[in-house]
Amino acid sequence: MQGSGSKVAVAQRKRSRDLLVQALYQWLIGGADAGQIEAEFRADNGRKNDWDFFHEALVFITANQLAIDALYKPFLDRDIAQLGPIEAGLLRLGSYELSQRIEVPYRVVINEYVELAKKYGASESHRFVNGILDKVAREHRRIEIAG
Repeated sequence: MQGSGSKVAVAQRKRSRDLLVQALYQWLIGGADAGQIEAEFRADNGRKNDWDFFHEALVFITANQLAIDALYKPFLDRDIAQLGPIEAGLLRLGSYELSQRIEVPYRVVINEYVELAKKYGASESHRFVNGILDKVAREHRRIEIAG
């Protein structure tokens, strides 16, 4: 039974990451309050999500945007302001997970956001997201990568 429960949890986390990309896009473009965005997403998307993760990530990223941006900014070849809203959201989410959610293997984090970049980003943004998050992982997950 435990195996099937963890598959459900993995599926719910995956769905929540997808919703977070959309929520951060809405926050960045529309400037709405994170609490208001979360309430809308909860109302529109039912219970089959990891809402605890969604809440923690959305609140942390919106409250600590500069600190999150500082995690990946050194690896950019352009100013953060030149990033598209999808790429910025993906990098913020990936950097959040790599720095704050160490229970999730770094390879899983990178893979999830590369897949979301393929789904939502520009044609080659998945390569960009992969390269930047790989560098963030090397900086913040040294022990895990070395092991």
